Amino acid sequence: MAQDDSSESQTCAECNGPPSANTPQYPARKLVDSIAELTASDAGCLAISGSHGGLSAARYALAVRPLLSIFNDAGVGLNRAGIAGLVQLDANGLAACTVSHHSACIGVAQSTWDTGVISHANSQAMALGVRPGMRVSALVMAIEGAAA
Repeated sequence: MAQDDSSESQTCAECNGPPSANTPQYPARKLVDSIAELTASDAGCLAISGSHGGLSAARYALAVRPLLSIFNDAGVGLNRAGIAGLVQLDANGLAACTVSHHSACIGVAQSTWDTGVISHANSQAMALGVRPGMRVSALVMAIEGAAA
């Protein structure tokens, strides 16, 4: 009798590794070096970006409305400019957080995913379970698990 191999589970590095554009998930993960790369079809996604968390970056997130936007704090900067967008997004009901510039390269989403550690979070993000000190990969997997 022939055995049907289609029901066997398969494992691969891609299935267990970082986000892939071909791996369907809910909510969708989007790795973008710049938050400006998001489009209207990305509404409700988990946006993992390399962008700073300033006001100009927040405007892009506000237009798309991800479930959570993850930025780089860019060293926070003068007048907290590197995280100023978190307040603006919070006021508009959107969750946002930053990773420390010491933990991930600014402008490189893959670095945010691979080594990013949360440094700041707005109240909407805190309601999703985001806390300073969390690794981005663990945070995203926890949110995905809660949504499943």
